Amino acid sequence: MFLGLRQSLDSSYGKNGFFGWRNPVQRFGPMRGQIMHISSGGRRPKKKIYHRVHQLDRVMDLQKKPRLILQLKSIIQSQKHQSLLLRDLEKHVGFVHKWNFMAVIEKYPTIFRVNGGNRTPPSVELTEKAKRIADEEAEASEQMESILVENLRKLLMMSVDCRVPLEKIEFIESELGLPQDFKGTLIPKYPQFFSVKNFNGRVYLQLENWDSSLAVTAREKRIARERVLDSVGHVKKARISKDGNFSGPYAFLMSYPSGFRPNMSYLEEVQRWQKMEFPSPYLNARRFEAADPKARKRVIAVLHELLSLTMEKRMTSAQLDAFHSEFLLPARLLLCLIKHHGIFYITNKGAKSTVFLKEAYDGSSLIEKSPLLRFNDKFIALSGRRDVNFCNGISS
Repeated sequence: MFLGLRQSLDSSYGKNGFFGWRNPVQRFGPMRGQIMHISSGGRRPKKKIYHRVHQLDRVMDLQKKPRLILQLKSIIQSQKHQSLLLRDLEKHVGFVHKWNFMAVIEKYPTIFRVNGGNRTPPSVELTEKAKRIADEEAEASEQMESILVENLRKLLMMSVDCRVPLEKIEFIESELGLPQDFKGTLIPKYPQFFSVKNFNGRVYLQLENWDSSLAVTAREKRIARERVLDSVGHVKKARISKDGNFSGPYAFLMSYPSGFRPNMSYLEEVQRWQKMEFPSPYLNARRFEAADPKARKRVIAVLHELLSLTMEKRMTSAQLDAFHSEFLLPARLLLCLIKHHGIFYITNKGAKSTVFLKEAYDGSSLIEKSPLLRFNDKFIALSGRRDVNFCNGISS
């Protein structure tokens, strides 16, 4: 869906559209940030730019080495004697990726120690300091359990039938922070909330208990924290904002890239959209007509909440695309995300295109971090890295 789109934007944006574009023809290849538009009268084609947010692009580069370090740590810890023969590394990561892990072992002696040689097969294990910090992961996992259970319940509550194919939960398990064995460890512990059932030959995770107190979105929680009231107790009237932000119960936090210069008519349209009420993402999507502007705004709220439930407030395009039927997402999901580029950002850095929730980041740093992410940061700090993406952020 996200790779190499050549479709007309007319039907998605309407005559003038949210951007005020007319008769556009888009070229949005995997590594391009430029959208070409053909104008009438034989004049030179106009160009509209999908403005890159380089700090969010940088997030994808910053995560490469830490991901290898954490993966190697997990492989070592899974071994019977907490030590991995180097000759067996290929069995776990493949021949090609083996060399990336070998480079990590050599580069970070503060984390990994190589033993053996001569007549003894070389092996790798964690250093004593790395072992001490790795022992703290159990406490972080314990703190995570209630968060994971709540987020999983909320995910099921948003789905149209309060159930999601188990294979799709597995598809995003690392994004949700779920352990690999969550089916056998986490789910059975909470029969009052979850059950695994077979429907039409497909295995689903089913919600067993609806809790209206959980049907509050991350957006609503933020507004409750940040709402500014006047002395009478009413929300202060806001003028048209130059950054698209508006104080109101149905508003989303906007963050436009520095190169984007919206005109007044655009901002007026954004403000009308920000003021427009819409149904909760936790109401069943089948109750609403897809063409209704309020229902379309609700879709944005669903995507916002879905990304908010992930550990790092981002998912790959393929992962979002997998949930079309469960959340009744629009067929042209990419166009929907591009249209609301003040809320979402699509990067093609890395092996897969990724969708970010922009408000969750300050530059390249995730603002709120779960106990598991804070543990990961502490472990990665052993490598000597002091990137802005690590060792910061608030507790969630």
